[in-house]
Amino acid sequence: MADSKTSATTRRTPGMPDLRALETFVAVCDANAMVLAAERLGLSQSAVSQAIKSLEEDLGLLLMDRDVRPARPTHAGRVLYEVAAQLLTQARAAMDQVRATARQELAQIRLGCVDSFAATVGPQLIRAMAGKARQIQMWSGLTPALAEQMQARELDMVICTDSGVQDPRVVQRLLFSESWVAVYPKDHPVPPLTTLKDLATSAGALPLIRYSQRSVIGQQIERYLRHVGVRAARCYEFDATDPLLSLVASGLGWALSTPLCLWQSRHYLDAVRVVPLPPARLGQRHFFLLSREGEWAGLDEEVVRVTREVIRHDTVPSIHRCLPALPASALSCPDEEIT
Repeated sequence: MADSKTSATTRRTPGMPDLRALETFVAVCDANAMVLAAERLGLSQSAVSQAIKSLEEDLGLLLMDRDVRPARPTHAGRVLYEVAAQLLTQARAAMDQVRATARQELAQIRLGCVDSFAATVGPQLIRAMAGKARQIQMWSGLTPALAEQMQARELDMVICTDSGVQDPRVVQRLLFSESWVAVYPKDHPVPPLTTLKDLATSAGALPLIRYSQRSVIGQQIERYLRHVGVRAARCYEFDATDPLLSLVASGLGWALSTPLCLWQSRHYLDAVRVVPLPPARLGQRHFFLLSREGEWAGLDEEVVRVTREVIRHDTVPSIHRCLPALPASALSCPDEEIT
């Protein structure tokens, strides 16, 4: 009894020979000799002979008259030759069209980015990628929505802070990391934050102004606050940095944010005080590039490289000129690829 698993995976549809066998048959007819056809195809003569026999078995017809030397196609062979030559021409044209379309698609990227990245690093990334991609279409939004669009193939690549994508075909590459910082009203007295316990008392009577739980940054900061033991009543919550900093600048509360978010809303920086926090577990958020493995011919790796260059040579120096008290580790790129 035949192995059902083997037959299910190797059996072709009856009467449908593969293109490689047809190509071999056409080459034999064109060369008028199996030996010459084998040389042109880079195959052994026995492999060419076996391909012809497989075709004959599939079709149930004699294709070559082997009683003459050299062997000549039979009437059925001549019919197959005409059909196969035309079919191979169409197949090659189809492959050329697929390759051309794929090359064109590689030059068009639909890139989704979280808002703080799109508003700060995004313009420099697009400028630096000019010439590497014909067109970059950039969307911004919250990480959960971007991840959903990635899974639905509405986006080709996504730059976000928490993938949430379980598809094993999606590759996750670390781009850079940034540390949490505390932000207070300009005139609020802030004692040195030498330990994490200092954070709990640094704000005094000021309420904590939060990022909303709809955003990944809000969820991450909440986990960090629980980790360091800060308990604060829920008073104000925002999805974006601008309204959050506007309340801090008005003296209505304090907040936790990141260098990139502050850079996005830097028009408020003259009215607030930014204080680095002691290193801690959960004390950073990380940015990742999500892309599908094997679909971008290295263009996704180029996005990683260019993004890190923009961060190191443009974003970090600009932020440090504006906020010199931030340590060098407040915004950093990895030296090696981490997935």
